[in-house]
Amino acid sequence: MLDALKGPVKSVQDFCVLSGGALRNVFRKPHYADDILLQMETIGVGSVPIVMITGFFSGAVMAMQMGRGLQDYGQTGRTGQFVSIILVRELGPVLTAVMVAGQNSSGIASEIGSMEVTEQIDAMRALGTDPVQKLVTPRMIATAIMLPCLTILDDFIGMIGGGIMAKVLFAVPGRQYWSTVWRALAWSDVGQGLTKPFMYSFAVSLIGCYYGLRTTGGTQGVGRATTQAVVTASVLIFIMDFFIGRIFLWISQLGQ
Repeated sequence: MLDALKGPVKSVQDFCVLSGGALRNVFRKPHYADDILLQMETIGVGSVPIVMITGFFSGAVMAMQMGRGLQDYGQTGRTGQFVSIILVRELGPVLTAVMVAGQNSSGIASEIGSMEVTEQIDAMRALGTDPVQKLVTPRMIATAIMLPCLTILDDFIGMIGGGIMAKVLFAVPGRQYWSTVWRALAWSDVGQGLTKPFMYSFAVSLIGCYYGLRTTGGTQGVGRATTQAVVTASVLIFIMDFFIGRIFLWISQLGQ
């Protein structure tokens, strides 16, 4: 039993060491600003199309289902209220993080994994360059900056999609829809909606880097690392969503 636990415990320990080193490097020189900007473009701009598509249709589906339920009570005018709250608090951050993980955790793992199996990372160490500071920290910083921005875009596009469906299916006036959207949101909702993607960003970036640095076995190993990174990051996002949501619920109960 104990032997079976050695592998998972060692993996968690190695991941914590990598995460601690990457966070510590934020306050140490050099910072490799060019690499950070390059990763911001790759992670942020490269994910815009998929985030917009996902956000639009998720908002449209929510408006369609919520509006149909509210129609039974003659409250279709409140469709925007439900769409905005669900998008900003939960669905927007989670969907955006999962989409970015699918695109970028895999990309990070395959890129670093290819460098690992071709011994480029060993060459970095031989030249006195810290691979964590050069490869991991810039990706972590870039993801922490861009994922909240992508979440804001996802939320806004989702609200537009919801507004179109509310107008087409339930004849909700645009002015009424957007009025309920903005009135429904409190600063606590916005804070929760931006805190979550910031926390998810560490799972997206560090999981990809971790599996990339552990890659062995040539091209097959790169494929395995890519798959493991996406699966682990996605599962960790949902686990984190539960605990972060529970913390915010506990804070709101204390404030009452």
